[in-house]
Amino acid sequence: MAGHSHWANIAHKKSLIDAKRGKVWSKMSKAIIVAAKMGGGDPAMNLRLRYAIDAAKAVSVPKDNITRAIKRGTGELDGGNLDECLYEGYGPCGVAVLCEILTDNRNRTASEVRKIFELAEGKLGESGCVAWMFDRKGLFIIPAAKIAEEELMDLALEAGADDVKQVDATYEVTCDPSSFQAVTDALAARGLEPESSQITRLPKTTVDLDVEAARKVLKLMERLDDHDDVQNVSANFNIPDEAMAEIGGG
Repeated sequence: MAGHSHWANIAHKKSLIDAKRGKVWSKMSKAIIVAAKMGGGDPAMNLRLRYAIDAAKAVSVPKDNITRAIKRGTGELDGGNLDECLYEGYGPCGVAVLCEILTDNRNRTASEVRKIFELAEGKLGESGCVAWMFDRKGLFIIPAAKIAEEELMDLALEAGADDVKQVDATYEVTCDPSSFQAVTDALAARGLEPESSQITRLPKTTVDLDVEAARKVLKLMERLDDHDDVQNVSANFNIPDEAMAEIGGG
């Protein structure tokens, strides 16, 4: 999962910058709208909605925005007509890329995402072409300074996590989506606040990239992540530490 580790950390740092500009608020609102539309407006009865609200609060989305998004999802306000879909394709060097999309216009979004792939020497593919290369997992990024690795390992595995590993100055805890809430609760009970927590897609295997290819792939990932309709981007690349250092992102 090294490839996702790099992007998970890069995307996390990027989201902190975007959050300061309010850039991620619309994405968070869309996630809340769809969650409420699918499972109702009560977060106590709708885990997906609860996760979406928690993620929105983590980037300081105002309470009024959250309330309006829930009402759009339940039909109390207009603006809840969003479709959820998965776009799959290949980036430079055959890197598999998976985009989770929420859109009110599939044709427009498909055209725009296809253009992003083409500009990066990639190609948007058919449904199912790369999804099989990924596992859906819960992912928590925790500052390494907050807890010893052995203690975190015991805590996380006891709560149902699959694995804990250190990546630079953080730990990455992964779990099955069904254990996401239990791990969340266990971390909270220990007083640990993750820098990032999400249910995402992690690659089963990775493609090693050199500096030139890494720059191209990272540019593709950043452009996709910047698109308003793209909620989450996953890819199966790995950038060796020496290449990451040369790029300046490690």
